[in-house]
Amino acid sequence: MSEQKTQPDGVRLLDQVRGKIRLKHYSIRTEQAYVDWIKRFILHFDKRHPRELGAAEVEAFLTHLAVVGRVAAATQNQAKSALLFLYREVLDVELPWLDNVERAKAPKRLPVVLTRAEVQALLTRLAGTHWLMASLLYGAGLRLMECLRLRVKDVDFARKEILVRDGKGFKDRVTMLPAALAEPLRAHLVRVRELHRQDLAEGYGAVYLPYALECKYPGAARDWAWQYAFPSAKLAVDPRSGETRRHHVQDQALQRAIKQAVRDADLTKPATPHTLRHSFATHLLEGGSDIRTVQELLGHADVSTTMIYTHVLNKGGHGVTSPLDRL
Repeated sequence: MSEQKTQPDGVRLLDQVRGKIRLKHYSIRTEQAYVDWIKRFILHFDKRHPRELGAAEVEAFLTHLAVVGRVAAATQNQAKSALLFLYREVLDVELPWLDNVERAKAPKRLPVVLTRAEVQALLTRLAGTHWLMASLLYGAGLRLMECLRLRVKDVDFARKEILVRDGKGFKDRVTMLPAALAEPLRAHLVRVRELHRQDLAEGYGAVYLPYALECKYPGAARDWAWQYAFPSAKLAVDPRSGETRRHHVQDQALQRAIKQAVRDADLTKPATPHTLRHSFATHLLEGGSDIRTVQELLGHADVSTTMIYTHVLNKGGHGVTSPLDRL
């Protein structure tokens, strides 16, 4: 009997799932999401092992999410991806029928975009590190997690560039470092370096390194260059390695700060941190930047993804005149 078939209990199965996810270098967020969906799938069918379940049960589970749970299309598709991973990568079972399970279609919506005045109103109601991070989201077009995971070594003040490592799709790209943020960011990093020195003096100071870099470059985890540009205020235990480290700041902190700033600025648009990235792209196109350049700065694989911002530009009277205004 194979090793896979000798591990029927749920706990060991989930350990296998975690091991396979880490082998493929998926993020801890993906790991947590996939494990949670697999748990829910098993519990939904009274803790039966997934090997005993098949097409009917998977389809029933996904349908239950949509009909009873009334989850969003993206949520249902994430659940399907988790079950695909479980069967194909962990249980080594090919389920061709799962390819035919129709994915829920997400509604196509135009992105929320702030005007320049609204961006300024929002940013002026932020302070300190939150202001600096939000300014980078807008000024460099960073995604939220790209900003939080930024390392000291990836900020090039001389070239006025930011190197985004392992962005969406595991791709690197170069984007701009706004001149207006150079000095505030330098001053911020001076304070961060002092915090790093304190950690080293207390026997800590090692940061998480991706993949096998810690083995390839012994000691790099304690080097200043590898530290997060926006570290957490507190040390924490790494859930994977068990080591006590200073991780980057949590995404919820900036999300809450921006949500409050939107209220304080009395903005009616449902702005989030990602709205600042949308606004970055739209304002560049409004300013006459080439769409291919904007595509590279955003890290889009296909220019058709970037084209959505041209649709935003054509709305609200930019393209045509209302017949009411012609009366």
